[in-house]
Amino acid sequence: MDYVQHLSKDKKLARVIGKDLHQLKMRRNIPIRLMAGIMSQQLSTKVAEVIFKRFLQLYQGKEPRPQQVLDTPPETLRSIGLSNAKVNYVKQVAAFCIEQGITDRKLHKLSNEEIIELLVQIKGVGRWTVEMLLMFSLGREDVFAVDDLGIQQAMAAIYGLDSSNKKTLKAEMLKISSKWSPYRTYACLHLWRWKDV
Repeated sequence: MDYVQHLSKDKKLARVIGKDLHQLKMRRNIPIRLMAGIMSQQLSTKVAEVIFKRFLQLYQGKEPRPQQVLDTPPETLRSIGLSNAKVNYVKQVAAFCIEQGITDRKLHKLSNEEIIELLVQIKGVGRWTVEMLLMFSLGREDVFAVDDLGIQQAMAAIYGLDSSNKKTLKAEMLKISSKWSPYRTYACLHLWRWKDV
């Protein structure tokens, strides 16, 4: 596995790379993955899974097309545990994907930054949400989630960074992580796991 050798050049990071190697998966139906990302914002993984399962049950357990989500009454989406704001955002994702003709094939042709620029136009979708989509649905190997609290905490602890000034912290994180390219996604996965142990 190329990435371990490359990332291990950073001696501090090498200490947190466990024995388990990560494999990135390509997921299908990216518009639904983006909706799932919005549903899971500020929720624990467990609660997010329950809500997504309820969401699929609205469509006989199958992943709906954006048009079906758009046609679903807001109160039906509220009934599965989504806030008014999230219902709104989910519908905006559906509308945007229809208007822009967003398909898996179209996104696979774009660079990471092009995908971020395209999708952050949707209200309720921030850079972090798109970065998670790039990592966990599009299988992109070189994404660094500088705004992720878990990554910030892990790097502050491992590299002795001062986390009181977010701007300085992020600048230092970006400088350190630039050496990890083109495998920054894997570095993030190991940092998250190290923090959760």
